[in-house]
Amino acid sequence: MATPDLPALAEELSDAELLERITEAAQRLRGAVASAVVGQDAVVDLMLVTLAARGHALLVGVPGLAKTLLVASLAQALDLSFGRVQFTPDLLPADITGTDVLHERDGHKSLAFQPGPIFHNLILADEINRTPPKTQAALLEAMQERKVTVGTVTHLLPDPFQVFATRNPIEQEGTYPLPEAQLDRFLLEIHVEYPSEAEEREVARRTTSGKPAVISPVLDIDQVRAFGKLVPRIPITDEAVNLAVSLARATRPAGGKGEVRTDAVREYVRYGAGPRGSQALVLAAKARAALRGDAAADVDDIRALIVPALRHRIVLSYRAEADGVKDVDVLREVEKSLR
Repeated sequence: MATPDLPALAEELSDAELLERITEAAQRLRGAVASAVVGQDAVVDLMLVTLAARGHALLVGVPGLAKTLLVASLAQALDLSFGRVQFTPDLLPADITGTDVLHERDGHKSLAFQPGPIFHNLILADEINRTPPKTQAALLEAMQERKVTVGTVTHLLPDPFQVFATRNPIEQEGTYPLPEAQLDRFLLEIHVEYPSEAEEREVARRTTSGKPAVISPVLDIDQVRAFGKLVPRIPITDEAVNLAVSLARATRPAGGKGEVRTDAVREYVRYGAGPRGSQALVLAAKARAALRGDAAADVDDIRALIVPALRHRIVLSYRAEADGVKDVDVLREVEKSLR
């Protein structure tokens, strides 16, 4: 169960005491998700980083790797309001944001706003690349501004508001590429890999037993808010900030005077990460440090997050695809060049 006294004491607790609480909460959340999902520990850790940083995440993986179950299980463990949107080619923006509905009462007609599924704390945008760009753009304002505009009226979204989207990387028919502007709004791109042989055996046993996992909430909304306010206050070393900025700048083919570019960046990158890349690295590093119970974020936190924080912010050339070069290959070479 959630710690009962934290909501009342959140304003009185010191940052050190909140740091201790967030570390304990992370352990409970990992245990709650593990009761429903076998393995995927690294994915869960990155999801918790996203949650603590109050960002959005894109989960990428082939079908059947429990991407949807991961998000749904996390929502249950957090006791937050949960909304799921199944993206399809015929989905309209109003199907996500909501729309004005005509009501008639006592002979008088009026318009009333009917909120869409986006008006929840945690949103699962399932198979986000299956809907056209116009509908994808309906998420853009919500993800960045945490509000939506319907007609001439702006509606604030709940606090907290976070989007966990899933994308299938292998199907091309009936899919639409995500605009770079929208990809840039995701704090992390998390790749979900195949389980090990032992984990797959456990999946086969557990999912065919007829006993669905029951997840009890371990955190409530006030605790989530308190932890979200703590993370930006986590200190970070100057070396870590400098490394985050250097990494983002090193992914840009047209660098400034005196800046070194690796061969991979010069040959295979069309566009590098923008300033949001370094911002994402710093914020995610603070969240990672808080979840581990560290009093400050350092270069190790930055290095651990290079790939998920930057891979979706660089655009590779056609030559990279022809030569079989992946974004992770480019980023690893960039990291090595800055050591």
